[in-house]
Amino acid sequence: MCKAVELFTAVPKLHNCAQAVAAGAGDEVLCEAVKTCGGGKAPLGRCGALHAALKLTPAECHARVIAEFIAAAGAESCREIKSAPQAFPCVECVRLGAELVNKYR
Repeated sequence: MCKAVELFTAVPKLHNCAQAVAAGAGDEVLCEAVKTCGGGKAPLGRCGALHAALKLTPAECHARVIAEFIAAAGAESCREIKSAPQAFPCVECVRLGAELVNKYR
């Protein structure tokens, strides 16, 4: 299990999806900065895990990060991901966000 998923699923719950991706990547400053970005509250309604992944990857990789995220999760907005007939679980968004950070960082 990746560190971001461990943080996201820990009890008691101390990290939202964005924070889990940030902390899993070792960026505690970003972890604090994205504390209000979980549950669809990231800019543009974007998934918090994707939002954190974008903050952790170079701008020239963002189009690829977004495309790969959408290919796996079905959308980039939290609302669309959660309302899809085959909803992609939040923990999988966190796993995917962490994988994309590792791939493109």
